[in-house]
Amino acid sequence: MDMNKKDLTRAEEQIMQYLWKIGKGFVRDIVEEFPGPRPAYTTVTTLIRILVRKGFIGFNAYGKANEYYPVIGKKEYITRHLKNVVKNYFNGSAEKFASFFTRENDLSVSELEELRKHIDELIDKRRSNE
Repeated sequence: MDMNKKDLTRAEEQIMQYLWKIGKGFVRDIVEEFPGPRPAYTTVTTLIRILVRKGFIGFNAYGKANEYYPVIGKKEYITRHLKNVVKNYFNGSAEKFASFFTRENDLSVSELEELRKHIDELIDKRRSNE
């Protein structure tokens, strides 16, 4: 996979969201996932070809029809994307990112408590592994 082509455009991400949702499918299956007005079949085909070239989508050929499937999982993509955001916008500091995220999203007390619970669990796990 070409590491320089990991960033997806908004349209490419949308295609990936639908493909992650359905698991695998033909172009028409992906087009049908779009709310109306749907993009042109040829537009979706072009985006899929780009995603194949970038290594995000693979396919099985059945005669003239290709059935597409995601090569990169949603979690893997999100993890890689967030690491790039932290690196590029927060000088690589996860702490600065977390601080920004919690302030800018106006989280409720219960959401903050849930975050604290997850953080405490991670701290306990890391301490037990030391």
